[in-house]
Amino acid sequence: MIDFDKLIDEHIKRESKPKGIGKYYPSEAGSCMRKVWYSYKYPSEIDPDLRKIFKMGDIIHDFVVEVLKSEKTKDVELLESEFPFKEKVEDFLISGRIDNLIKIKASGKIYLVEVKSTKGIQWVNNASPHNVQQLQLYMHFTGVHNGILLYIDKTNLKSKIFEIKYDEAEARRIIERFKKLHKHLVENILPEAEARAHKESNWMCKYCEYKERCFKDTPKAKHEG
Repeated sequence: MIDFDKLIDEHIKRESKPKGIGKYYPSEAGSCMRKVWYSYKYPSEIDPDLRKIFKMGDIIHDFVVEVLKSEKTKDVELLESEFPFKEKVEDFLISGRIDNLIKIKASGKIYLVEVKSTKGIQWVNNASPHNVQQLQLYMHFTGVHNGILLYIDKTNLKSKIFEIKYDEAEARRIIERFKKLHKHLVENILPEAEARAHKESNWMCKYCEYKERCFKDTPKAKHEG
């Protein structure tokens, strides 16, 4: 018999390329800085199951584009999809791809739209802070100061939308975090285990591929109980 799981794994497998110090990604804006630092210093293969989750996200995004481009969609015009941007900050780059740029026909208002897939839309009551930070960077660098986070349930295609207001102070705070990350990488200084140090973020450790290394490097983080 055909092992279709294996066929899928082979189909979506991509060669992992080490990330270069000096090029950073908006999707990492809300991540634990130590985890991001490890990913540059100790790159690892992406777990096959995680790759499948990423692929499902791609499929959901393609579906959203299909909806936005459809002649049946009368109220919204898709202006751009999956378009890249690069912004030089001091001696490094912040680089990413923005999901969608749309225009609401009735008002003429332009929005950046970031699409996020989820499982269990009924539990999504607020936009995730790290998704908001990513969108804040996009709004800051593009000059489009209207943002939408669109969450789609990958089990039933139900959705929730959160309109995000541009916050210049927040965007600049995130840029300062990237400056700090860059300094830590260039000087080879391990950042604080910040996800472990704060109750609101220590859930990240459960899914972190560098958890064992982190606890070995710092058995007890600052403020950790």
